[in-house]
Amino acid sequence: MAMNYPQFIWQNGQIKPWAEATVHVMAHVVHYGSSVFEGIRSYETPKGPAIFRLGDHLKRLYMSARIYGMEIPYTIDELAEACRATIRANKLTKAYLRPVAYRGLGGFGLSAETPIDVAVATWEMGPYLGPGVLESGIDACVSSWQRMAPNTIPAGSKAGGNYLSGQLIAREARRLGFGEGIALASTGLLSEGAGENLFLVFDGQLHTTPVSAAILNGITRHTLITLARENGIEVIERDMPREYLYLADEILMCGTAAEVTPIRAVDGKTIGEGKAGPITRRLQDLYFGLFSGKTPDRWNWLDPVG
Repeated sequence: MAMNYPQFIWQNGQIKPWAEATVHVMAHVVHYGSSVFEGIRSYETPKGPAIFRLGDHLKRLYMSARIYGMEIPYTIDELAEACRATIRANKLTKAYLRPVAYRGLGGFGLSAETPIDVAVATWEMGPYLGPGVLESGIDACVSSWQRMAPNTIPAGSKAGGNYLSGQLIAREARRLGFGEGIALASTGLLSEGAGENLFLVFDGQLHTTPVSAAILNGITRHTLITLARENGIEVIERDMPREYLYLADEILMCGTAAEVTPIRAVDGKTIGEGKAGPITRRLQDLYFGLFSGKTPDRWNWLDPVG
């Protein structure tokens, strides 16, 4: 299916036509996956379009770059304005944003010092895991692929190369007819989805895997933890074995792209009543309420596009 690309993109300090934002085939990033990036959403709100947790996303971008010794040649404030400018240039309101920093052309060795190029793209995107999934949920499977072991690749960095793991998990799940895959950590305990964090509900309590389980410490994950605790839902971060997936009252995945997606079955085993349960629905209401105005934004998470 062809994608309808937006008209403009921001690259290395300027807005340019989408087709002109190119990378040389011998750029370091093409061969070694040497990029760091963020996925961010903007939403329509009663006060106009706003980007959700823009500052937190960009801080994580710089932290990811620091792990890999990449010095981004722009300040966080400059990139924040680049994000807003790209949305304005494309006349978008509800949109997905992709800031990315990557090693460009300039050397061919693994440790080569190259220019750090930066781009910001934005486009319209509906529910990541498919139409209607926020309401109906998805069927998931436990993947045969595990997440990376500690002290191999830093799972806490949102780096392009990390998502080779996610591709294996997601593509296996689709090949087998599932909506998404769930990975185990090298310990054999639960980790996360191909590109989403994981929550299980037991007796009204929200359980999630810890950052030590080879997960990306997601910003949507932090958002749901904050909203849950603010509204009297107990949250427990803990290691969990695989079989807990089959015993949970409810399961949900979350992420900037996936938002808050219910899981109705795992490995063919129905979860709860096979649909979004009351805790999942409550979290969806609180999360999307941030953009409708129903949930007060006490944390200044909404950054107006202007």
